[in-house]
Amino acid sequence: MIVRKNDRVVVLGITGKQGTFWTEKMIAYGTNVVAGVNPKRAGEDHVGVPIFATPAEAVATTGGDVAVMFIPPPMARDAAVSATQAGIKLLVVLTEHIPAQDVMAMHAAAAKHGTRIVGPNTAGLVTPGECFVGIMPAFVPSVFTAGRVGVISRSGSLGTLVCLNLTRAGIGQSAFIGIGGDPMLGTTTRDAAEALDKDSRTDAVVIVGEIGGAMEEEAAVHAKKMSKPIIAFIAGAAAPPGKKMGHAGAIVTGNAGSYASKRTALEAAGVTVVDTPSQIAAAVAAGLQSGRSEVAASQ
Repeated sequence: MIVRKNDRVVVLGITGKQGTFWTEKMIAYGTNVVAGVNPKRAGEDHVGVPIFATPAEAVATTGGDVAVMFIPPPMARDAAVSATQAGIKLLVVLTEHIPAQDVMAMHAAAAKHGTRIVGPNTAGLVTPGECFVGIMPAFVPSVFTAGRVGVISRSGSLGTLVCLNLTRAGIGQSAFIGIGGDPMLGTTTRDAAEALDKDSRTDAVVIVGEIGGAMEEEAAVHAKKMSKPIIAFIAGAAAPPGKKMGHAGAIVTGNAGSYASKRTALEAAGVTVVDTPSQIAAAVAAGLQSGRSEVAASQ
């Protein structure tokens, strides 16, 4: 799920306003966009990219292995299922407000065909200085710069803020993984943490979580095994139970998915949990300097 410049990207919905704008940005940054899909404009070129009628035709002709969806909610299921059937290995689903039954069908198709879904309702993936897939401002040098810290975030806006602070601190990022804000995600916080744990370019990990669900608690299980420093911030500390805070997945019912539950689990796993996003860069710097074991011991 960490994108590289050699990955061959297919853009579903490339000819729309957003698809056009972000495809141009991706290409300019270095992303290897090899094809677009729009059945009504097959055979044309758009922003210098050949357009195909279906994902299957795009993959067969170009060897595309990553796809990103600029597709409205009513058509998202069919587009995603077609991409999995075509052999796409990584599917970035930017679309939000997809009906729950459609999301379940997408995940079932992905499991059947061996596709990793990131999202729905993700802002995308960034490998600073190399490529990006989605709608993150990778091309803004004050926000993203190449470094050794992997950032995982359910929120695109909070993830952007954290990357900005890391860049200002002279630290930078090895990868940004926006897992998305929906309740049923194809990639969890734990999945992303495992990927960054294995990544030789990543020396530390930042988790930007939020209330609701149990992904941070599940990530804490793997965090216990990690030697890389891990810093976390959990949004929604003051949210009342039952209140949705921005994302469909950010709902607390009773104690399940609460701020206290997440913070307790992460700290028990040796993760440094900060109170505000502005504290992340300093905590990362301390972790990189002293090593995770010393940081955890100082808590």
